[in-house]
Amino acid sequence: ETFQQRTPAPFSTSSCDAFISPNALNLSSFTKLMKKLQEIHPAASRGKIVAALLEVKKNNKGVLSGLSISSIMERTSAIL
Repeated sequence: ETFQQRTPAPFSTSSCDAFISPNALNLSSFTKLMKKLQEIHPAASRGKIVAALLEVKKNNKGVLSGLSISSIMERTSAIL
């Protein structure tokens, strides 16, 4: 058997999995959110943006569900 080598992501898969739950953002929403945040904060690394998103989640009782994308963006921007 051969296993395909994958290149490492800028952040660990486990942190990404912890951030995205079935009740929160789906992958498409996460991708759009990351793109918008990177446009607004070009100096911030992807890792810093993910860390800020995780902080928003932590500050919201550990969930992102119930927050609008614009609210998540505002809260993340405030942290960044």
